[in-house]
Order: sequence, then C-alpha cells, then structure tokens
Amino acid sequence: MSTEAAIKDLPDDAVVLELEDLVMHFGPVRAVDGVSLRLRRGQVMALVGESGSGKSTVGRCIVRLLEPTSGHVRIDGTDVTHLSRAALREHRRQVSIVFQDPAGSLNPRMLVGDVVAEPLRLQGRGLSRRDRQARVAEGLGRVGLRDEVARRYPHELSGGQRQRVSIARALMSDPTLLIADEPTSALDVSVQASVLNLLADLQRDIGFACLFITHDLSAVEYLADEIAVMYLGQLVEQGTRESIFARPSHPYTQALLSAAPVPDPVQQRSRRAVLLGDDIPSAMDPPSGCRFHTRCPVAVQRCVDEVPLLRRVGANTVACHLVQDDGSGPDVRVLGGPSRWTPAGLEDGVTQDTAPGTSPTRPQRSTG
Repeated sequence: MSTEAAIKDLPDDAVVLELEDLVMHFGPVRAVDGVSLRLRRGQVMALVGESGSGKSTVGRCIVRLLEPTSGHVRIDGTDVTHLSRAALREHRRQVSIVFQDPAGSLNPRMLVGDVVAEPLRLQGRGLSRRDRQARVAEGLGRVGLRDEVARRYPHELSGGQRQRVSIARALMSDPTLLIADEPTSALDVSVQASVLNLLADLQRDIGFACLFITHDLSAVEYLADEIAVMYLGQLVEQGTRESIFARPSHPYTQALLSAAPVPDPVQQRSRRAVLLGDDIPSAMDPPSGCRFHTRCPVAVQRCVDEVPLLRRVGANTVACHLVQDDGSGPDVRVLGGPSRWTPAGLEDGVTQDTAPGTSPTRPQRSTG
C-alpha cells in the first residue's frame, strides 16, 4: 500500500526519516506490509498499536538490525536499506535506538562507563581515553546520573538507572534520529514518568527527531507531536496529536483510545467499552480487504472485498472505506447509542438496530 501522495507535502530538507512501502516478512509471517511515513527534524512521532502490529519491526528495519524484504529507508535523503557493513558505520552515527528492556541491552560484563563509551570507540572518533571519559561523564550527567555510576556494572543499578544509561549511550554519537522502542514498558509506573520527562527535556534541548514506539497512549499524549497507528503490519491512520485525540477517524484508533484509562473517575465510569470481535487474525494469513474487518463493529462487505487506501481526510490520513472525504464516519464508541451513524446510501453492512454492548452481524469474509 503506497502512501506517497499523502506524505509528499513536506520539503525534502526538513525530512530526517522517510519510509517508502517498507515490507518485512519472516518466511510466511507478514510482520510489516507496506508502511510509508515521513519524520521531520525535531519532531516526535509516536508509532502505536497493540502487540504484534509490527511497530518494533519497523524500528529495527530503520537502524538496520533487520534488512527489509522490500521498500526503502532513507535517513537525511540517503537510502540505507541495503548499505554495506562499512557504509553502515556512518549511518549509525545519525540514528540510534533505545530498547525496551535495558537489562537485556546492556553488556553485563562491561562497566557502565565502557558501555556508554562504546559508540565513540567503534565509530573511530580519534578520541583519547581521557577525552572519552570526559564525554561519558558529560553524557551521564545529561541523563541525571552521577560520575560514579560509570564505575558500576549494569546489575548494580535500578531499572530506571539502566534505562538512563541506555539513553546516554544512544545519544553519545549526537544522532539526528532516535528510535525509542517502548522505553518505559519494562519499568515500574513510578519510574516511567521520570524517564518520559527526561526524553522530553533531551529532545527539546538537543533537537533530535524521535520515533517513539509504544502502546501507552498517555505517554503518547504527553510526548508526541504526531501519531501513526498500525494494525497487523499496516498503517491505518496518521495525524497530529491534537487531531487524533480529539477526532479519531478509523474504528481501530477509536477503540484504542476508548481502552486507555482517564484520570477522572466520574468520566471513566461513564465511558462505554468498545467490544471488538474476538476473531484476531494471524500475520501468516491476514484477512482480505481491510485487515481490521474481522473485528470491526461497523464493517461492510466492501471492507472484506477491497483494500482501503491511506488517503488524506482533513488533517489526517486514514485507511477506511467508511470515512468520508469531509471526515464524517462511524464512531464505534457510540455505536448503538443516541448518536448512531446512519450512512446515506449504504445498502450492505451492519444493522443500525444493534443494542448497546453487543456486536452487529458481520459481512462474510471472502475465501477466494
């Protein structure tokens, strides 16, 4: 699925990262299936979706831990999709990654100071040992850690401290792009806020672009400038933080937002749960047409037969047959309530007499 028409409105010199029809298959598993997006300088884009949607695979393809099956990854205008090992050294000065589990991404046999200095040594910066130690002390201080931490081993630190070490290591090469792959999901709730604040402060002060991969929508609302929503290897909606949270268009985006808790108990109790279908598809055999139609409460026969294109709708880009050009469309959060959606001229699809809390009759999936 190509989205070039929806993302070509950005000037080239403002683009740090460009993905064009990125595909990553692991044998029969179609983990990523045609993802295209652009990330501007100094921008934080959140890539969200449930587990198994392909978010982390996209991040690993960008830093070339995985070589894509097809498509293109461009960093600062340079196609890095199939670079040689020697050419990757220069690429990896420009892009860094922070992994989900800091305990698994830090070498337990190395002192923290050596871990943080590793990018400087591998990239051949020509620095003396004393200069590297000074850079390490500066990098640790930037993430709120004292100099003495450099003389400890990773297992001697708390989870939050280890993740700060991971962030310090990622920023040692002064990258223009940082991939943050669920950097707070392995941490205690009490520590997550401090790490998010640290990322926000560093991004504001240094100005790097950040692809923030997560399923935590509260973190997205706090940190991101733009949001891209993935489902089963494909993008289904993209837009600014304000537009996505205020007026989500795709039924899957609406369901994700309805599942996120709100801090107001009265408002939380008054919210209506969105019950998605339990037919969770496999990436080895994705559904025909729209991949979300097996779980969508408002799916029609066209959703089964025809793949929706990601197209511009107002400020967002959306891949849904039921969203009109003016942005109007169904809202699964009020399905069956007083604001039921009744599309004009719709002859096949769900019944509008669905009772609250129940799922409408689904169209038949094509077996051909």
